Amino acid sequence: MMLFDRTTFIGIDPTAGMKPFTYAALDQDLSLLALGQGDIDEVLAFTAGQSAAFVAICAPRAPNRRTMERPEVRERLSPPPRPGRWSNFRQAEYELRMHNINIPQTPSKESECPQWMRMGFALFQRLEGLNYCPYPHEDAPRQYLEVYPHACYTVLLGRIPFAKYTLEGRLQRQLVLFEHKVKVQDPMRIFEEITRHRILQGVLPLEHLHQAEELDALVAAFTAWIAATQPEQICLVGDPEEGRIILPVAHLKNRY
Repeated sequence: MMLFDRTTFIGIDPTAGMKPFTYAALDQDLSLLALGQGDIDEVLAFTAGQSAAFVAICAPRAPNRRTMERPEVRERLSPPPRPGRWSNFRQAEYELRMHNINIPQTPSKESECPQWMRMGFALFQRLEGLNYCPYPHEDAPRQYLEVYPHACYTVLLGRIPFAKYTLEGRLQRQLVLFEHKVKVQDPMRIFEEITRHRILQGVLPLEHLHQAEELDALVAAFTAWIAATQPEQICLVGDPEEGRIILPVAHLKNRY
């Protein structure tokens, strides 16, 4: 896959915060270029300004196409789903759940999808209008991909992570990023600054610990970087027509 000299790797999470989107951008050295929140037009203005970028979105690309109703699809899955079950899931969602990675179900009707999913659909459509194309494409300078942050952290850890809004969950996620050379603060430094006095006063030194939605956007950007620079080190889960989820490891464990 051809990379351009100034390729940016962007993660966008539409699921958290007062504003609809949290986004993070990394350069080829995994240094942080941007981390912020904004509405869809602000985020699209940022992506439109990139001459070359891989954009990972933490949302499904579209409602499910009822692919899982087709007998030929069900027969080739391992394990094959039980008769009458899983027909209203996307194939990617079924496959992840078979690895014990829980993921929200994407309904087949857009009107039945939650707001964050509908915002994700709109974002994918608007990116296509900016000449972004679906990953993988051999030589397109602008590509988009679907990721699921909980699954990304699960496969990077090799186990189900702590809940993402807890202190231990945020520490764990930031440590994963730090260990994979993303230029974030080492979260273990927090423990060097915790004193008896601070604990008694209810003051914890958390200013360098990212919020849950920022950590989701960061792992999405990191997954975009892996997909672009080390495509042999990713898994693509699901059906290409319906939308595949990209995971930042070469092989999945049977069960997490």
